[in-house]
Amino acid sequence: MAVSFTPPPTLASAPSAAAPAPSAFGPRVVTGLFGVLLAVLCAGLNEAVTKLSLADIRGGMGIGADEGAWLLAVYSAASVSAMAFSPWLATTFSLRRFTLCAIALFAVLGLLQPFAPNLHSLMLLRILQGLAAGALPPMLMSVALRFLPPGIKIYGLACYALTATFGPNLGTPLAGLWTEYVGWQWAFWQIIAPSLLAMACVAWGLPQDPLRLERFAQFDWRGVLLGLPALSCLVLGLSLGDRWGWFDSPLITALLGSGGLLLVLFMYNEWSEPVPFFQLRLLSRRNLAFALVTLAGVLVVLSGSGSLPSAYLAQIQGYRPAQTSPLMLLVALPQLLALPLTAALCNLRAVDCRWVLAMGLGLLVLSCLGSNGLTSAWIRDDFYPIYLLQVFGQPMAVLPLLMLSTNGMSPQEGPFASAWFNTVKGLAAVVATAVLELLGTWRRHFHSNHLVDSLGNAPQLDDRAAGLAQRIHEQAQVLTSADLYLVMAGIGVALICLIPFVPTRVYPPRAVA
Repeated sequence: MAVSFTPPPTLASAPSAAAPAPSAFGPRVVTGLFGVLLAVLCAGLNEAVTKLSLADIRGGMGIGADEGAWLLAVYSAASVSAMAFSPWLATTFSLRRFTLCAIALFAVLGLLQPFAPNLHSLMLLRILQGLAAGALPPMLMSVALRFLPPGIKIYGLACYALTATFGPNLGTPLAGLWTEYVGWQWAFWQIIAPSLLAMACVAWGLPQDPLRLERFAQFDWRGVLLGLPALSCLVLGLSLGDRWGWFDSPLITALLGSGGLLLVLFMYNEWSEPVPFFQLRLLSRRNLAFALVTLAGVLVVLSGSGSLPSAYLAQIQGYRPAQTSPLMLLVALPQLLALPLTAALCNLRAVDCRWVLAMGLGLLVLSCLGSNGLTSAWIRDDFYPIYLLQVFGQPMAVLPLLMLSTNGMSPQEGPFASAWFNTVKGLAAVVATAVLELLGTWRRHFHSNHLVDSLGNAPQLDDRAAGLAQRIHEQAQVLTSADLYLVMAGIGVALICLIPFVPTRVYPPRAVA
């Protein structure tokens, strides 16, 4: 029987006398968990909605396309960087106090951004808000693992899984609501009211741990000085690479090169550091290593599943986010039922979560293969039957990874596993977007050149074919989308093939008799 764990209040290997006793489970803890979940969902929606509403935001604030790309990139860089170091800060300042401060900062910065007097001040506000937003996801996993009893711990992990399945699919409907019917400012202001509710729930529901400022005596300063710029440079390079031509740009080359070098130095420092932010030795655990690799692949599939139909319907059929919203809601809303059902399934001792994972990946593969047949005649309704497969495919592909990466670890190892999972999740989401953009640009150029070569000597190419260039562009976009769906299906099949050989079976956590 695998050993369940409750993360300790410190990242240090040795327990501290100031460590708080576990709090009794009850309505207050559930309320606190809900508050943190609401805050994390707001953080994810803030990034997704501002990205989808960027055209309206740029028009309202007088921002160019390049400046808009930087706004998105610096937010992602700050968010991913904060995920790596926020568990240490939460342990030092207490989980409740740190979470409340992060939510408050996140909401205040969202309120101020539409009033930014110039681009530089807006960029600074986005960076600070990204830091606050990135600090929240590790808090959700910490609360779920620390305060929930073993018998229902899997349902806490299901709450965390909502941030990867429910939240991203809700971004398009909200973007359509604000930009079409209310105003672009609400792409920033939408998080204020939910954040206030989240603060009230966290303040009442989570226990207050003591301050542990003495931990600064063991603070890994070299880790911060190496890791923070490493992650920031990598995320910036990946986010902006497709726009600036990847290694044809000296800026992107410098960002990715320096980021990679600093990351290697950071990992070396973490290996030799007595109290590191990341415990590299944990990667020898087959289940954790497999979960992290599979998570990256799953995020490529989920990112493509969310972005490809929206881009196709917008570019080929002229849909606005409001018209694409029903398709995204078809996947998002059932997650509120599909995730608890998946958690109940994984919580059965007779059920092997590895095969739940295989079934979830299989459903995603079937969905991608079905979408591979799209043509320029497809409209929103043609995606409905195919995307129904993702209703259960997404939670079944995410929740087992959380079980595999957290079960069977000692209490001292729990926070390190959480740091690994959250940071890789944030970085993998950026890598997934970059990979899809790179492949999309490559295949779009290939299909455009092929179509032009095929039609070059056609007799119908005369003055009456004024719209031919637009038709070629649209057909290249259709063929590119089909290619990307096929790539995502191939990634899913490859991940399924790893399941019989890499991960070992884990059992749902149970109370020790």
